[in-house]
Amino acid sequence: MSERKDKKKVIGEPMTDEQIRAFLGGQPESGLNADFHLLQRAYRSLREEDFDRFLDIFTDAGGNVSATDPAGRTLADIIANHAQSAGYLDILKRRLQ
Repeated sequence: MSERKDKKKVIGEPMTDEQIRAFLGGQPESGLNADFHLLQRAYRSLREEDFDRFLDIFTDAGGNVSATDPAGRTLADIIANHAQSAGYLDILKRRLQ
């Protein structure tokens, strides 16, 4: 007997500011810069439009978009090599200027 899903999964709905602010929480792994951790988590989880809004909230809270991983790479450095990251990279680059 299979269970019926009560709700259809909806992908791509705009998030509220409160939902986006939730990405400011969470602790990084030991040795990982907290700002880099938040940026990477948001990049992996948010649509481009929501990522753009996250960066506004993140920088208003004092977050550093130039934060680096243990290898000294910024999120922009890393995602420059991702096939479908052009929009995210443009959003980050606007903040780096």
